[in-house]
Amino acid sequence: MEARRDVRIVNPSGLHARPSHSIVKLALAHRSELTVRCGERAVNGRSILDLMTLGAPCDAILSLHARGEDAEELISALTRLIESGFGELS
Repeated sequence: MEARRDVRIVNPSGLHARPSHSIVKLALAHRSELTVRCGERAVNGRSILDLMTLGAPCDAILSLHARGEDAEELISALTRLIESGFGELS
């Protein structure tokens, strides 16, 4: 099973260490593989270092692609996390 979705980063600081950690934590709680793309660069969504190399600022679009038995569940959870601003919006 595969699932894909594009999500805009809404938190002012973009994809820094704490949001990257939140993505990895969610990814590791699921069985599906996760790839995150920003622009031309695609990285392993289970690696905090890989995610941080994206340097994705506020308003950047992250393209999420999960493959595995719980792919849709993972993509839905990540979409909620990213759209909520990773808990950084006041």
